Amino acid sequence: MHSRNILLLTTCQLISATGSIIIVTLGGIIGSRLSENPALATLPVSVMVISLAATTIPASMLMRAIGRRRSFSLASLSAVAAVLFATYAISISSFAWFVVAAGFFGVNMAFTQQYRYAAAESVEPKFSARAISLVLLGAIGGAIVGPELLRAGDYYVADVQFVGALLALAILYVIQSALFLLLQPLRGEYEDPHEAPGRPLREIVRQPVFVVAVLGGTTAYGVMTLIMTATPLSMHINDGLSLEQTAHVIRSHVIGMYLPSLFTGFLIERLGVARLMTIGALALMSACAIGLHGHSVMHYTAALLVLGVGWNFLYVGGTSMLTLTYAMTERFKAQAVNEFSVFGTSATASLLAGTVMHFYGWYTLVLVPMPLLLLILGGLYLVRDDSSLRRLSPARG
Repeated sequence: MHSRNILLLTTCQLISATGSIIIVTLGGIIGSRLSENPALATLPVSVMVISLAATTIPASMLMRAIGRRRSFSLASLSAVAAVLFATYAISISSFAWFVVAAGFFGVNMAFTQQYRYAAAESVEPKFSARAISLVLLGAIGGAIVGPELLRAGDYYVADVQFVGALLALAILYVIQSALFLLLQPLRGEYEDPHEAPGRPLREIVRQPVFVVAVLGGTTAYGVMTLIMTATPLSMHINDGLSLEQTAHVIRSHVIGMYLPSLFTGFLIERLGVARLMTIGALALMSACAIGLHGHSVMHYTAALLVLGVGWNFLYVGGTSMLTLTYAMTERFKAQAVNEFSVFGTSATASLLAGTVMHFYGWYTLVLVPMPLLLLILGGLYLVRDDSSLRRLSPARG
């Protein structure tokens, strides 16, 4: 395992998670303060995720052209610009500028999501699940640093709430940009120009395992985004719970998302990827069920914690399964399809969150994911015995 790359990617994941936590926590709250229409409170977060989805294919094309190292570094600078735009928007109380800032932040997030592929390409194929989960583990640091930056920078700039935290975040992204330049070459990075380009895309996407892998990531991110985006709005705006309590719940959620990464890769090797993804889908169902039982801090915390664990198992499993469906020469087009599908769904979910909350409330919102969860469970059942899945499970022979 290429330990230097894994360490650098984990550190950069920490910084990106810090930024995501801050923007997601503040997105609906600031949106509700700046927007005259309550139904548009989560529009900044929605625009961020739409921008993410729209950038997935261009991001893959850029990485194919200039490599992941330089692409990631440039993306970090786009995050600096986004955070400075957000600072300006808050200082002049402009909802429109805050939406623009969220859009710029989404550009960076499209690259952030591909750290996991860089991790997989830093190791031998049989260790890809382990590398993916270890890099995602860096987000636990973000779960600690993000809320602390929010608390410490709340009124660091007099009379302008949150600006201090955003300025500190901009500095972190500058550091991240420099760190990416230290990445060492990845597996398959330097391709032979005479090598065959691989199978047509239509042939790749027709594989049942590819379809289920994409559906797993789509379900994981769609359900997680829908509920996580609505939670600050439900807690802080509708239920009157404090910003500190809301940040605590989001922190618990992020810990639930990333702490399992300590052992997710090993569980895939031991149990098999389809079985672990099934456990993840069932955990997401459990999170929805917990959300139906009340509006207390305890209910929110439990639901978001289980939601995070379910996301981890289904998302890491889906990414690991995806790596089995393409050759190295096919990776960018296969990954682009996956990223666009996952984050297109996530964008739709974030946009729905504010609207469903405004018109129907929390209880209806947590019922919305059920059909998609049943669909992925069915798909996992159908591919459970596919021979290609054994390549991720040496412990099962």
